[in-house]
Amino acid sequence: MIMEAKSKKKCFVKSFMPISINVRGKKVLLVGGGKVALHKIMSLKNFNCAITIIAREVCNEIKAMPYTYLEKDYDENDLEGYLLVYACTNDSALNQRIKADGEKKRILVNVVDNPELCDFVSPAIYKKDNISIAVSSNGEDVFMSIKIRNLIQKYLESDTTLLLV
Repeated sequence: MIMEAKSKKKCFVKSFMPISINVRGKKVLLVGGGKVALHKIMSLKNFNCAITIIAREVCNEIKAMPYTYLEKDYDENDLEGYLLVYACTNDSALNQRIKADGEKKRILVNVVDNPELCDFVSPAIYKKDNISIAVSSNGEDVFMSIKIRNLIQKYLESDTTLLLV
């Protein structure tokens, strides 16, 4: 007996594999220089990667940080040599172009706030010493991931013996 799906509606589902990547000293590019890029930098700074920001305009908070930034228009050649790229602009056509350029160059791209275009997603992370706990919803419900991460953090920090070996 062959069963047919009740819904013929196509559903786009990504299958993100949770892995940990050593990014220490590796080059990470953010294209975009506003609040979204700033938020990504705040997550990335804990992992000692070499962050570069490219944007027409870079906000003062990013300029005050110890990272390289270039105020210029994005060019496909800007991707050369980067392990990971975050497209953080408010221009969806540009974000799509960055994604396409990354595919051509075999560079992993995260198009912020558009999981359908992402090669990877950044989970909600709790990091304490050598322990990292990542919670992901495959980009579907970021706020739920953060809520669960916060619950885990609260639980672990409420009883410090849980973190002792």
